[in-house]
Formats: sequence, structure tokens, C-alpha cells
Amino acid sequence: MSEIIRNMLAPIPIPPVVRIRQRFDPSKLEDPVGVLREELQKPGAVDRIQPGQRVAVAVGSRGVANIAGFTKATIDAIKARGAHPFIVPCMGSHGGATAEGQAEVLKHLGIDEATMGAPVESSMEVVQIDQLANGLPVYVDKIASQADAIVVINRVKPHTAFRGPIESGIMKMIAIGLGKQKGAEACHQLGFKYMAEFVPEMATLMINKLPIVFGVAAVENAYDETCHIEVLPADRIYEREVELQKMAKSRMPKLLFDQIDVLVIDYIGKNISGDGMDPNVTGRYPTPYASGGPDVNKMVVLDVTKESKGNANGVGTADFTTRRLADKMDFTATYLNGLTSTVCAPTKLATTLESDELAIKAAVKTCNVLNFNDCRLVRIRDTLHLGEIEISVPLLEEARNHPDIEIVSEPYQWTFDSEGYLPK
Repeated sequence: MSEIIRNMLAPIPIPPVVRIRQRFDPSKLEDPVGVLREELQKPGAVDRIQPGQRVAVAVGSRGVANIAGFTKATIDAIKARGAHPFIVPCMGSHGGATAEGQAEVLKHLGIDEATMGAPVESSMEVVQIDQLANGLPVYVDKIASQADAIVVINRVKPHTAFRGPIESGIMKMIAIGLGKQKGAEACHQLGFKYMAEFVPEMATLMINKLPIVFGVAAVENAYDETCHIEVLPADRIYEREVELQKMAKSRMPKLLFDQIDVLVIDYIGKNISGDGMDPNVTGRYPTPYASGGPDVNKMVVLDVTKESKGNANGVGTADFTTRRLADKMDFTATYLNGLTSTVCAPTKLATTLESDELAIKAAVKTCNVLNFNDCRLVRIRDTLHLGEIEISVPLLEEARNHPDIEIVSEPYQWTFDSEGYLPK
């Protein structure tokens, strides 16, 4: 890096910070897998599966809490009916849009033949089963289309790029995930402006045309823990998901500060959010069709999770990043997200500095405050973990007066290693 830039940033102070604890509703299911086992025995669930049937169990790529346990419980219940379950990766273009990559994503989530007791049948081949009135084709995974029954497992949560009664959940998993890369591409073809319309339209058509018997829908609290799990019979998926979406929005984590000068995020990754970091938390959205969250002036992302395998989608939403993240970036996997979703700004590389220290100093320098020591800075591990975070001293008084914030340390300065990186 140019010594000119190093010299420019050298005198920029990084304000001292304190550790705080944000409090959210902590209620959760003590035995979510046990609750699912009971749900699976209710009318409209496994009783719709007949002995001898081949059953595709569709599982996605997100880091859903208890996903391996939910998948195993579903497979066990199907086996108990005398049927033959197999696992289908249900993740659009993720995993590098390859059959091997998608199977590997599931393996990292603890889902493979050895642990689940059912084979993983991964392919990117699709068949077109219909089209919408406007001509958009509707695709489905070819292997799943040949099954006697299909079950879909996913978390219900607010989407990161559009708003509607149905956002991210079972319906989106069917329309986009089960459609593989070509299905995801078709659903995104006309942009996120119409996604709130196309996702339920495509999913409803697929439910009517395919042997989808039920969905397993999870809702998580602000601590990334399962607070609700429910089996949705095929004919009730839409109506129940609308209600679960409301529940999910009321339980999602957030930053309890309305205005932030600098937001530092340790990790982004596809296992955290489809956008690498959840815009519902950061307030930085990839499209104009969703809003909410804090007003953040400058944002820094320091690293990408190993689970993301170099897919750094979302880094372009930040203002600054590090050479370490850039060196880990798999541009092909990252660009596939933009090319499939048609939203390419998040796949661009943010202004890249040689270390955490320089990237954070660059954000402080450019955050438009008169006195750099007054910078309202927040640091989080990632957008899934917002319980304990760090804030700069200028935010301390506001934190003390907030009923859902507890101060858990005295002020301290960050220490960087010899290469300018923060310990994590």
C-alpha cells in the first residue's frame, strides 16, 4: 500500500470502547428437535407419506439453528412410515452453482449420508414444469421432480431485499431453492421490485404441480436459537407462513442505536445471511425495495467465514474491507450471486486496506464527524450475534439510559497484532 495512505491514516484515533450486552426476548424451545418429532406425527405431516415412496427432503444452505437435528428427525419419521427418504440440496446458485459444491455446503452443516442415514442426491439439472402468466419459466430440481413426495425444511425470516407478506421461508425455498440456479435466475429476472409477487406465485404453482406434502418451518429468536418449529401441510403453507413471518420480525435481533458513525463487522458469510450480513441489522440494503435498521455512515467488514468458502457476497455493501478478506475471496462464487440475483453492487470489492487497523481508521476518518474522538462506533462479530457487542465511549451515555442495555466492562483501547489485525 502506498506510504501516502499509511501516513494519512497514522494520526487518526480509534476511540476507546466498552463491552455491552443488548437484551432481547430470550424465550426459546428447550428441545426443538423433540417438538418437531411431535409435530411430524400430527395430521397433514408424515401421515401423507405412503410406505415404499421415495421422498425428497429439501435442505438449504443457511446456518439455521438445529438444521441437522431437524433434518435427521424428518428423515427418521419418513423411514418409520416405511418410505425411502433422500436429501436434495435446495439452495439456488449457492455452493458455486455446482452439484459437488452444494453437497459440500450441506456437509459443512452436518448433513451427509453418514450422519443422516439417507443419501444426498445433488444435481443442478432442472426441468421446466410451467410458466407464470407473464412468461417467466418455473423450474424444479429434476431429481426432486421424480420423487413420490417432497418435504421442504427452512427458517422463516424477513428478507434482505424486498418486503411483502411472504419473504424468506418455505415459499421462497420452493420457488428459488428447489428451482436451483435456473429457477433462482428466473425468479430474479425482473428484479426485486416484483419478488413479493413472484415468490408466492411460483411457489403456489409448484405446490399444485409437485408432490410437496409439507414444510418444516422454524423461527429463531434474537440469539440465533429456535423459538418455534411447525410442520405446515402443503395446503396451509401460505397462510401459516404469513403469520410466522410476523413472529420472525418481532423476534429478530437489532442494534439498539439509531445512528452509528462507524459499524465494524468481524465476519460476513453466506452461512450468516444471503447478503453476507443481514441488511435488516446494518440498515444497508442492496435494493430500494426494503428498509429499516440504523443510519450507518461508514461500514467496515474485516473477514469472511470459512464456511462461506470465499463467497464474499455483501462486501460491496460495505465501505471498507481488508486485504485478508480480499485474498480469501472466490470471485467466481461471489459473482454468481450477482449474476443470478441481478443485484451486482454487493459483489464488488469495497475499498481495501492492508489491515483491520487501517480499514477502521479509514472509516473513522471519513465518517464526517468534526472531532474523531466523538465517533459513534459499534463493533459486532456478525449480524447473527448481537447479544454482546462493543461500542465507543461517545455512545456510553445513550447505552446507560437504554432499558435493554447492560454495560459489562470499563473503557479500553483495542490492541492490534504486529500485522495490524484485531484478535477474534
